[in-house]
Parts: sequence; C-alpha cells; structure tokens
Amino acid sequence: MILSLVDRLGLAALHKMDAETAHGVTIKALKSGLLPACEAPDDPRLHQTFWDLTFANPIGMAAGFDKDGDVPDEVLSLGFGFTEIGSVTPLPQPGNPKPRVFRLPEDEGVINRFGFNNKGHEALLQKLEARKSRSGIVGINVGANKDATDRIADYVKGIETFASYASYFTVNISSPNTPGLRDLQARSSLEELLSGVMDARDAANGRAGRKVPVLLKIAPDVDDIALDDICEVVLDKRVDGMIVSNTTISRDGLKSGAVAEEAGGLSGKPVFRKATIALAKTRKRVGADLPLIGVGGIDSAETAWTKITAGADLLQLYSSMVYKGPRLARDIVAGLSAKMDREGLRSLCEARDANLEAWVTADA
Repeated sequence: MILSLVDRLGLAALHKMDAETAHGVTIKALKSGLLPACEAPDDPRLHQTFWDLTFANPIGMAAGFDKDGDVPDEVLSLGFGFTEIGSVTPLPQPGNPKPRVFRLPEDEGVINRFGFNNKGHEALLQKLEARKSRSGIVGINVGANKDATDRIADYVKGIETFASYASYFTVNISSPNTPGLRDLQARSSLEELLSGVMDARDAANGRAGRKVPVLLKIAPDVDDIALDDICEVVLDKRVDGMIVSNTTISRDGLKSGAVAEEAGGLSGKPVFRKATIALAKTRKRVGADLPLIGVGGIDSAETAWTKITAGADLLQLYSSMVYKGPRLARDIVAGLSAKMDREGLRSLCEARDANLEAWVTADA
C-alpha cells in the first residue's frame, strides 16, 4: 500500500504525540469531519450474510478504537463493512494509570493496558438512541467492571441493556488487562457465563424484535487443551460465532527494545502468526458452519487473504491503522477484489479454509 503525502504527513504528526493522545485526536478528527470518507469499492463477490446481517465487505473495525460509541458511522465511512463499539462495562471506569499504550514502530505493533476504560452503559445507551435510525452493522463488545462482585451479571446486564441496538454482541473474556478476566475462559466458568449470556439474549429477543447474535472473543494464548474446552462449550451453548483473537501476552521476537517489555496486550503485526494459528485450530474444532472473525496483524490484502484461507469468514483490524493510515480498510477491500479476479473466484467463501491444514500444524 502506497500512502498519499497527506496520509504520511498526518501519521508523522500523530506519531509525534504519545499514543493515547494521538488516538483521542483521531476520534475528534472523525467527529468533526476532518477525515473525509473513503468508501470501499462495492464488489458483490465480497458480500456475505451471517446471522441475517449482510456485510458489504468482510473488513471490520475491532473493538478498542471506538470504546464509547463516539464515531461508529464515521468509521463505517472509511470503507469498513462493520464496526464494533467497546468494550463497555455497566459502570464508568477510568481504566489503568497512564501511560498505558505504547507504539512498537520497529515491529509495527502496539502494547496496551487500558483496562476497559469507558463511560459505561448509560452514556453509550444515549448515543445509540440518538443514531437508532441509521443503518450499518455496529456490534457491541460487552465486558465486566474491574471491581464487579459478579462478573457474569455484568455481561448479562450488557446484553439486556443493548439488545435493541446491537447488530451483534461480543463477549470479551480475553483482555489481559483486567485481573482474572481470562480465568473466565476456563471450562466451568465459561459454561456458567455463556449459559447466563445466552439466556439473557433469548429473553431479550422480543424486545429487540430479532435474534441478536452473540460472539465469544478469545485469547491467542490458550493451549490446545483449553481451546478444546472453549470450542466444546461454544458449540454446546449454541453461541453464534467466535472472534479469534485478542491481544497476546507473548513478547517473542520483538525488536523494539525496552518498550517491548511494557505490561499489557500486544497487537499488530507481531501477533499475526500466533493469532492465525489459533484461528485455524479453532476452525478445525468448531467445524465448517460456525462463523469466525479473524483478528490480529491484518495490515494488507495479502494478510487479510491469509486469514480467510486459514478459516476466517470475516476480519477485523485496528492496530495496523496506526502505521498504515485511515484508508487501510478501503485499500484492503480493493486488494481482495483484485485477488478474486486473479483467482477466478465468484465468492469469498470459495477461498475459506484453502490453507487450513497448513496453519493448524504450523509452529507458533
């Protein structure tokens, strides 16, 4: 991808700021219209329908960019086929002390330990009510407050609160930045959590007027035995899909010096291989029918294609925009269309799983 002069200058200016300030400036620029829309080309071969939702293209904005639902429509205008708000918790919380996000320029990675900083359910509810007449696929990523005495109840409350507004829900139990949160990936805890969440979703169906899909987002760091358990519970509880994966706590092979040792979750290019292996192993376990969203290190049409051939139906990115700029989603969609031309394919699903076995057996 060749960046325009304007994009290069904009990224250079943002990189002179600390990472969290730069993120805030980007959100403000989107809200004020300073970042013009750059719609992706419309290619019917990239259209896909899951859960009665039709995605114009498979590229989504991952949770974490628009934590408080400030700019979902502006994000969609950048060429994304869908976007995800959050993580949002019932009560507002400030998150972890600053600094809490760090660029790794030599690795094109990012480390964050935000800790679910957000303004809470009530603030987001008001914003969603204000945009309820607008179209576009907007998922809501629900989490639990750090000091919650009953974390499962927090997730259930998220489902109940936003059932009328969410295109889909993501249950986030895989952030490494809330102590003990990843413990919910253990089988007994996960069974209890997903039972509560799916019951809440089913009860909310009448209010929403439709069946809002629920997806589970997992970490790339789970071992094969834990992944076996997670996938079995997901299928047993009839969860509608999975997102693979969140950030990693691994620091293998980084070149960015002392900053690479900062605590938190690592995202961007360094997590690509680990997350893609986890994706393929998940696909192998859940079978062909469960929709999977592949996340982690997507920064080009080539890496997007790799995720699809490793088992992904849809894709999400975020950290790569720090290095590639605001037109990344549009450029990836254009690249996928070109790839479809070269491969002579009529539908993106024809490419899915093409390299599944190679990734299942790959060495992380």
